[in-house]
Amino acid sequence: YSSIESAVAALRAGAVDYIIKPFDNADFVHAVERALNERRISRENALLKKSLRSLYGVRQMIGDSAGIRRVQSLMRKVARSDASVLIAGESGTGKELVALGLHYTSPRADGPFVPINCAAIPSELMESELFGHAKGAFTGAVERSEGLIREAHGGTLFLDEVSELALPLQVKLLRVLQDRLVRPVGGRQVYNVDVRFVAASNRDLHQAMQAGAFRKDIFYRLNVISIEVPPLRERGDDVKLLAAHFIEQHARKLGKPVRRMDRDFEHFLMRYHWPGNVRAIENLLESAVILA
Repeated sequence: YSSIESAVAALRAGAVDYIIKPFDNADFVHAVERALNERRISRENALLKKSLRSLYGVRQMIGDSAGIRRVQSLMRKVARSDASVLIAGESGTGKELVALGLHYTSPRADGPFVPINCAAIPSELMESELFGHAKGAFTGAVERSEGLIREAHGGTLFLDEVSELALPLQVKLLRVLQDRLVRPVGGRQVYNVDVRFVAASNRDLHQAMQAGAFRKDIFYRLNVISIEVPPLRERGDDVKLLAAHFIEQHARKLGKPVRRMDRDFEHFLMRYHWPGNVRAIENLLESAVILA
């Protein structure tokens, strides 16, 4: 029977709904279906998070070279802290994979991982993307947006190609890094955020600072921990390990009975300079499996 005290007690005990007598059978069935659906979604989310942890954990980085072992060792030491991390490396070396590994082996693994490519969004739109905006803040702002920084609350924000951020945005991002406070564009309210920042760049940020294109203060805020991902040409036999992995992956996906490389192809892989790094070898092996 209807009672505020019993309703509160039931919900605190974990009930997902509270049905008052007398009730309609259709409403009762709907409530049960909704409860079962919520439990199913909860279990699916738990399984998905578990699979993401195993997929993007530190151990899942393919390679046994000294450079990759050094990256893995740093990731294990850093993952459990909230310190900002700056990942350096050439394009295609797997910087986002390192960021994912840091997130999914950290206490923030159950929170969101929010990536943003700073080079892919025009500078006039980037402020709104990062900080959000109030309704009516500018032409086209028909509804409020909380922005990617607030979306990453409780998790990790990955700033890929951070060197491409315009200087005025670097100043605004610095305040978030210092105070963990966000003010949406055109808004008055300031929001506290609990976010771990991981940034990456394939440009030399020291040169960018000397050229006046990147602020020193934001560099030192982001570069609390530095991880450098080595290019593929410096990783020795990792080339063969990666090739075998991508052959197996794409053969399974395409349903083709391709099992291994012949020696000539293996020798070619080991001699090649790999200017596109891991991304290039994956594309090549996908093509090779398709055409085999």
